[in-house]
This record gives sequence, structure tokens and C-alpha cells, in this order.
Amino acid sequence: MSKRLYIFILLLMIGLTAMSQVGQPSGEVEIKGSVKGKENYTPISGVEVSTDRGRYTRTNSLGEFRIRASIGDLLIFESPEIETVRHRITSGEDVDVLVEGYGRASSKKKESASARSRSVALDHQRLLDSANFYKKNSLEKSIDFVAQSMEPLGTSGNKRELAQSLRTLGEIYLYHKQYDLAIDNFKDALSATESNRTKLVLGQAYTLNGEHDLAIRTLTSLIDEKNMVPYQRVELFEALGDASKGLGKIKEAQGYYNQGLMIAEKNQISPKIIDLNSKMADAFASEDREVEAEGFYRNSLDLSKKVAPERLIQESERVADYYNQKSRYNDEIQQRKKSLNELKQLSPPSVPRESKGVSGTDTITSQKINYKIASAYIAQDKLDEAIPYLEKSIVEADKDDDLVIQKDATRKLSEVYRNKGDFTKALESYQDYVAVVDSLYVRKEQEISRAARFNRDIANTQNRISSLEQERELSQSKYSLAVTEQQLYEETSKRQKWIIYSLGFGVLLMAFTAFLYYRSNRQQKLANNLLALKSLRTQMNPHFIFNALNSVNNFIAKSDERSANRFLSEFSVLMRSVLENSEEDFIPLAKELDLLELYVKLEHSRFADKFDYEINVDQKIDIDAYQIPPMLLQPYIENAIWHGLRYRETKGFLKIEVGQVTENMLEIVIVDNGIGRTQSAALKTNNQRKQKSKGMGNIKKRIQILNDMYKNRVDVSITDLNADRTGTKVSLKLKKQ
Repeated sequence: MSKRLYIFILLLMIGLTAMSQVGQPSGEVEIKGSVKGKENYTPISGVEVSTDRGRYTRTNSLGEFRIRASIGDLLIFESPEIETVRHRITSGEDVDVLVEGYGRASSKKKESASARSRSVALDHQRLLDSANFYKKNSLEKSIDFVAQSMEPLGTSGNKRELAQSLRTLGEIYLYHKQYDLAIDNFKDALSATESNRTKLVLGQAYTLNGEHDLAIRTLTSLIDEKNMVPYQRVELFEALGDASKGLGKIKEAQGYYNQGLMIAEKNQISPKIIDLNSKMADAFASEDREVEAEGFYRNSLDLSKKVAPERLIQESERVADYYNQKSRYNDEIQQRKKSLNELKQLSPPSVPRESKGVSGTDTITSQKINYKIASAYIAQDKLDEAIPYLEKSIVEADKDDDLVIQKDATRKLSEVYRNKGDFTKALESYQDYVAVVDSLYVRKEQEISRAARFNRDIANTQNRISSLEQERELSQSKYSLAVTEQQLYEETSKRQKWIIYSLGFGVLLMAFTAFLYYRSNRQQKLANNLLALKSLRTQMNPHFIFNALNSVNNFIAKSDERSANRFLSEFSVLMRSVLENSEEDFIPLAKELDLLELYVKLEHSRFADKFDYEINVDQKIDIDAYQIPPMLLQPYIENAIWHGLRYRETKGFLKIEVGQVTENMLEIVIVDNGIGRTQSAALKTNNQRKQKSKGMGNIKKRIQILNDMYKNRVDVSITDLNADRTGTKVSLKLKKQ
């Protein structure tokens, strides 16, 4: 709290310094001043103010400027509208430049201002074009170009250009499925300038966000507009159809689609003719009117053949999906085989699947089509025909690193072999499926991390855009004050003081805002850490659960019902305790040691011929004074048993000791005389080498986050026990809270 107070006081002092009108007598100072007409004090904006050392700024809409310079520097004022003025800085006093004859503007000055306005407009459009160019590939660059396009609008106050920037920003968010942000920016754009195009994309955004009533209310107002081009009018009726369909009003949706289709056919807008035929087919299919639906699907297929192979594949897959919904599996298989043949002719062999809405795409690939063909065969109980397509799908998915399809196809192949009675191949496929799931789990964790970072970047850029909008409004407010100052010249002194106080308050407000922003960032970091800890705590080693259940199965197979019941009962106690502790960052050390003893007991019952164990706790230690993150030690013990002791030719020994290091620190040591880390790594299969230890990665992340939050309370080191690299020693040092 004292650190935050210090930062706030520092910012307050900076704000008070900015209000001072007298600089230091020597060294670097901040020069403030203005450039105005001499006759009526008309402010002159856009004047370039620079020093001979390279510092640069421009006057704002009030003709005012601020620039850092050193005593002795030459201050230069340049603009097409005035003669160049030079002034040598001798102190930190204000520098006010009065220009004779500025109020009697000549035609030359008007022409120069017009040329500058055209240049600004061209730069603005160039920046928006760059934003659209990077929209699909780089969200950060795209938004940065929009921000650059808005920066000069604070002085010009051009609402039309501001609306263009805000609409472009909304379209960028719409493409990346950030619908709430898109809607907010579209609304701001409409507040600046009414536009049919903006209303249209706002309605589409409402539909994609599930707000169908608002979409219809927004779009209906455009039906009577006379100045819409045919393509926009087609998009309007298509969007109204989508919104009506979202509300379950199929008849109204069909009516809107039909109106859009007639306009598209009249104006030969081929892409929209295909889209609307396909959507009409979807609407009829939802009413089980198969004859009409197939008619429109045939139209979309015939028309797409004349456009491009990619579009033909898209429509062909839509028709195949329709056959699947109607359980017409033979027709679905034939349609997808045609798509597969068409897809092989393309390079690369993939096609974006057009979304139902404005933004976002899926990809049609050969592995997905093969998987769907296999699924159709399985639905008809034709298992032998399905197997080759599943195998092709797995191979192609592995080649393209498509883990989702590889997972689904591998799982389904295992089920097919199981249903055929080939349990050996079913087991092999299931093991491959488990390996793919593990890889997919790692990738999902990475995607979650990227998504969190992506959301933070979006929040930061949106804050920047909001700041630019506030700056524009502030600049317009200053300009209004300047006009009032010209009309009420006799009150100039009083109004100047009011402006100075307003600026001082603005600086203080900005300082307070900076303090709130800093505090918000700290709170956000804490929230992210808590969320990450919760995610990591809820993870349980799936191999342990799987192996434990196998042990129960072995006991049952041996007709040892009593042992199976005892093992399952103790296993359930362990799992219940783990779930009870899943919401806690720390639990009492005594409880953690009880859980570890139960876990080791379970593992010893399974591998009684492989190792014995011993748990020693120094009686002098005040166990109740220490707390430890739950399930922090279990992965190390599991590694000792599974990768060290289990592979010994003779019976091994596991030892767990808890001892006092200092008054406020204890050490937990896990020692095994197993084969050691080096030999264990050599015994791993190629597939196991590719997989990272999720248990160890989990522990490493948890320790890193906990040490960041609780100031280095946990320290772990792993070493070989013997010189020949056999045996392993894990040392965990824990501080008091």
C-alpha cells in the first residue's frame, strides 16, 4: 500500500509541476506558448514547432504548444500559413507568437488548407487500408493502424473519418469473433455519423452475438432506404433472414431470403445467388420439406460448378451434411467421395468452409471428409468399409498435425475393432488414442495461455482507442472554448485562468487514472495467477487413475474380492481428499503427509515385490505450523516408484523424511534406490520421449506461481543419489507462512 501511495504522490507532483509557468533558469526546461493572430487572437493550429536539437511538436486547436528544450536552443515556428519565426531560448518563460494579418485570410491560405485537408484524408484512408490488409493475420498490427488513423482526428474533428475508423475497428473485432467489442464500436461509429453500411454490419454482429431481436430492429430501418447499392440490399435481406431463422421464424426467413435472391439474380451477383440458394435449402430442411430443400441444394451445386472448385466443395459438403441429418448415408457417402476427388485436385488440399455469419471460417480437409465417410459407414454397421477411411483420416491428420481429427478417428477405430471382436487391435488403437489425447491436452493448455494473452492485448488496444476518442472530444471542447474566447475578448484573462485550472485538473485526473490503471493491472495479474492455480490443482494424473482401476480389475480377475474391495475403498478415500483440497492453495502439512502415506500404501499393495518404504517425521518439528500446496509431493513419489523402483531386478526401498533446516524452514526428502533417471529415460519408448511429463510440468508451474504470489516459499531440487547415477533424491524446502 505504501508503494502505491508513493506512486500517486509522485504523479501528483508531476501534475503540479506541469501547472507551473516558470521553468528552471538553466538546463532543460519545458517551454509553453501559443501562436495566434495579432488582430483578434485567432488561434493558429498545425504550426510545426521544433528546436535545432531535433525536438518537435505541433500547435493544437487552441494554437497552444509544449516542448522540452535547453537554454540556448533555437526555437523554430514553421507553417505554410505564416512566415518562419525563430526565437533563442534564454529562460523558461512562455513564448507567444502573434502573426500580423492572419484574420484577413487570403485565397492562397485557403487553398493551402484545402490541400492539407486532402493530404490528411489520403493518409487516413491509407492507414485504414493497412488495417484491413492485416485483419486476418495480425490483430495487433491491424488495431495499431486504426489507432494511428484516429490520432490526428483530435484536432481536425472530422466525424466522417472518425466513423470510418470506428467501423473498421468493429469489422476487425467481428472477424476475430469479439462480438461485444464489435457492437460497441459500431454503435460509436453511428453516434459519430449515420451510415447504412455501419447499420448493416451492426445488425450482422447482433445476429452473430445471438441478439436476434436487436438485429431485426436495426436492419428493418434500412428496408425503405433508397440509396443502397444492390449488393448491400442483398446483404440486408440475407441478414434479416439469418436473424429471423435465429428466432425460429422460418417462414419470415424464407421470405427475406427470397427477396434477396431475386435482387441477386436480377443483378447477376453470383456469390450471393449461391449463398441464398443454400440458405433457402437449410430453411426448408429445418421444416422437413425435403423436396424443396433438395431443389435449392441442386441449384447451389450447379451454380457453384461455374464459379470455382473451392466453392463447389463447400456446397457439396453442405449437401452431404444435409444427407447426414436425414440419415441418407449412401447419398452422403457418394457426395463426400465427390468432394474428396475434387479436393485432391487442389493445392493445398484444403478449402475454407464458409461460416453462416460474417466472420470466422472452418477448413474442409481430406482427413475430415474421410472421417465423415467412415462415420456414415459405421452408422450403417458396415465396419469393414469404415476401417480404411478411418486409417486414411488418421494418417492425413497426423501429417497435417490435426490432433482433433486424429483423436476422434483413432477413438472410433478402436470402437470399430472392439465391435468386430478384434480386441488386440482395439487396445492398440485405444493406446494411440490416449497418446493423442495427452498431446491435445498440452496443446489446449497452450491455446488457453495464448487466448488469455490475446484478451489482454485486446483490452489494452481498446483502452488506447478509448483514450484517443476522449482526446478527440477534449480537443473539440478546447476548440469551442477558443471560439467563445474570440467572441468575448473582454473576458480573455478570466477565461485563460479557467483553462489553466482545467488543464491542471486534467493532469491530476490523468495521474489518478494512471494510478487506477496500475492497481487494475496488479489485480488482473493476481486473478490470472489464481485462475492458473485452480486449473493446475484440479488436474489429476490420468495414468494413476487408470493403473489403479487396473489393479482393482486384477484383484477381481484373481477372485480376490476382499483385496479389491479394500483397495477400492482406500483409493476412494484418497480421491475424495484430493477433491476436497482442490480449491485450496495450501493445506496443513499433516494432512498432506496422511495423503502421501495412503498413496504410498496403495502403490505398495500393487508392487509389494518391488519395494518397501519408510516415512520418518522429526518429532521436534511443529507440523501444525507449516502448510504446503496439496498434491505437490505425489508426482515425485510416483516417479520414484514407476520409473525407478519398478525396474529394479531386486527389491528396492523408498524413504521419505521430514526434518528441520532452520527455525522457519523444514526439508522434505524423497530418496529411492531405483535405476536412476538416466536408465529410466533410456527405457522409454519413442512415443514416451515425445511426451513431456505433465505431472512434473504441473508441479513446476504451480511452484513458479506460488513463489510469485507468496514470496519464494517452496524450493525443489532433484539429484542423483549415487555416483553411478542410480537412485534419485528429491529435496523440497518449505518456509513457514
